[in-house]
Amino acid sequence: MQLVRRLRLPALFCSLAVLLCELISHPYAEMGIADDRSFIHSAQQLAATGHILYNGWATPILGWQLYVAAAFIKLFGFSLTTVRMSTLLVAMALAFLLQRTLVLVGITERNATLGTLAFVVSPLYLMLSVTFMTDITGLFGIAICLYSCLRALQAPTTRATIAWISFAVLSNAICGSSRQISWLGILVIVPSALWLLRSRRSVLFAGAAATLAGAAFILACIVWFKHQPYSIPEHLLPPTFPIVHTVLAFTYTLLDLPFLLLPIVLIFLPQLRRSRPRTVALFAIVLCGYMFLALYPSHLRGGFPLEPTAQDHFGLNQHGAFDFTCLPGDQPVFLNRAVWAIFTFASIAGLLAVIISLLQSRRSTTDEQPRTAVTWKQLRILLGPFSLVYILLLVPRAATVEIFERYTLALLVVALLCLVRFYQERIDPRLPVVMALVIALMAALGIAVTHNTFALYRARIALAAQLNADGVPTTSVNNGWEYNFGVELQHAGYINDSRIVRPANAYVPVPTPPPGPCTMFFFEKTPDIHPLYSVSFEPDTCYGPAPFAPVHYSRWPYRTPGTLYVVRSTPPSSR
Repeated sequence: MQLVRRLRLPALFCSLAVLLCELISHPYAEMGIADDRSFIHSAQQLAATGHILYNGWATPILGWQLYVAAAFIKLFGFSLTTVRMSTLLVAMALAFLLQRTLVLVGITERNATLGTLAFVVSPLYLMLSVTFMTDITGLFGIAICLYSCLRALQAPTTRATIAWISFAVLSNAICGSSRQISWLGILVIVPSALWLLRSRRSVLFAGAAATLAGAAFILACIVWFKHQPYSIPEHLLPPTFPIVHTVLAFTYTLLDLPFLLLPIVLIFLPQLRRSRPRTVALFAIVLCGYMFLALYPSHLRGGFPLEPTAQDHFGLNQHGAFDFTCLPGDQPVFLNRAVWAIFTFASIAGLLAVIISLLQSRRSTTDEQPRTAVTWKQLRILLGPFSLVYILLLVPRAATVEIFERYTLALLVVALLCLVRFYQERIDPRLPVVMALVIALMAALGIAVTHNTFALYRARIALAAQLNADGVPTTSVNNGWEYNFGVELQHAGYINDSRIVRPANAYVPVPTPPPGPCTMFFFEKTPDIHPLYSVSFEPDTCYGPAPFAPVHYSRWPYRTPGTLYVVRSTPPSSR
C-alpha cells in the first residue's frame, strides 16, 4: 500500500485510461478540426521561424501550447496528428493532476479515481484531448494553480507555503497563456488562497508580491497580443445584450452539467428513498413535466431541449461526430431520439436528486476529515469567487453567440470536486460500484464519437485527394470550413476575418454570393476558394451528383458505413 501511494498508481491509472481510450479511437486525420487548423499553422511557423505568428483567426493567445507543439514538430516532424498528440500529453498530465487534487481535499484514493475517470473519459474530454484547441491546455493552467494553492494551505512550514504560492503564480502565468480566461488562477484563486493565509504576514507579503508580478506579466502579454499582426481582439462587453437569449444560453448550460457529469449525478438517485413522500411526488411531477415539454409538442422543443441541451459541436451529439462540418445534406444519425430521451430523463433526474440531497443534508458529527483536508469554508473561499468571475466572463459569449459545452470544463471540475466530497461525507464513504458501469458506458460513447469524427475527416481527405488527382485544384472544392481554412492559409497566409485590426486593410470585403442551394459556410473568410464541387452527405444536394466515386467511412457501433459524395456547387450551364 505504501508503494502504491508513493508511485501514485491511481492517478497514473487515470492518465493511462485516457491514452487507452484514444488509441482505440484511432484519432488521426490530416485536416483541421474546428479552430485548430489555424492554431496548428501558428505552431508550424513557430517551429520553423522561432516566432509566434497569427493568421487572422486566433482569439486566444495560444502561448505555451505552441511551444510544446513546436517541440513535438522538432522531434517527430510536422503533421497535424503530431501537433495534436502534444495536447494528448497535456490531457494525460491533467488527468493525473485532477486525481491528486481530489485527494488533497480529503477524498479517498478510490473515490478520487472514480470521480476523475467520470470526467476524463467523457466524450467531451476525449474529443478535445486529440485536437489542438485551447480548452485542455487552458484547463491545465487552472488545475495546476488550484493544486498548488491547496498544497500551500496544507504546507507544514512558512517557507513551503511561500514556495507553493509562488509556484501557483508561475505555473498559471505560463500555462494560462494558452487561453486568457485561465489567468483567473493568478487573478482570483491565488488572492483567495492568500485571504485564507492572511494571518501569516510573511506569506501574505510574499504571495502579494508574486501575485502582482504575475498580474504584470498578464498585462504585458495582453498588450503584446493586441499589437500582433492578424491577432483577433476579444471584448469584455458585448455590442448588444439580448436578455432572453443570454438567459436561455445559461439555462441550457446549467441543464447540460448533469449530462456531462452523468456518472456522478446518477449515484444521488437512491437518496430519494430517504425523502418525504411529498418531496418524491414533487420530484416526479417536475421530471415528468420537463420530459413532456421536451418531447411534446414540437414547437416547445426549443425551450425544453433534450440532452445535450447546449448542442455543442464537440462531445456527444445526435450525429456522433464533430457536429459543425457545415457540409450539404443531412449527416447520418448516431443515436435516435429515444436514446436522447433516456439520457435526458437520467440527467434531469440526477440533477433533481442532487438538489434534493443538498437541501436535505445534515452535517455528520461522527465522520472526521483527515487533518490535511481543507474545510468546506476554505473550499468556498477558494472556489466560489473563481466560479462567479468565470461565469460572469461567459456573459459576453452568451449574449453574442452561445456557451459551448467546452467552455464549462473548469466549472465541471469545481462541481466534480464538490459533489464527490459531499457524497463521501454526507451519504456514503464509498462511491457505489455501479458508478463504474456508467463511466464505462460514457467512455464507450466517447471512443465511438472520437473514432467517428476522425473517420469522417479521413473520408473528406480521401475525396479531396481524388479530386486533386483528377486535376481539380483545391481552391475549386468546398470541403467544409475547416478544410477550406487550411486551403486559404496555404494560398493567402491568413483567414480573411473582418475583426482583424492589424495590419490595416488586411480584411478584403467579399460580396455575398447569389442565393442558391449550395452556399459555402464562411465564404467571406476564404475568398481564394471558388467552389465548382462540394463534398456532401447526400448525392442529390446542391446541383446534383458529380462524376466522382463516393467514399465510405466507418461509424461505430454500426456495420453500415457512412458515405460522402461529390456534388456540383454551380449549375451545369455556368460551367
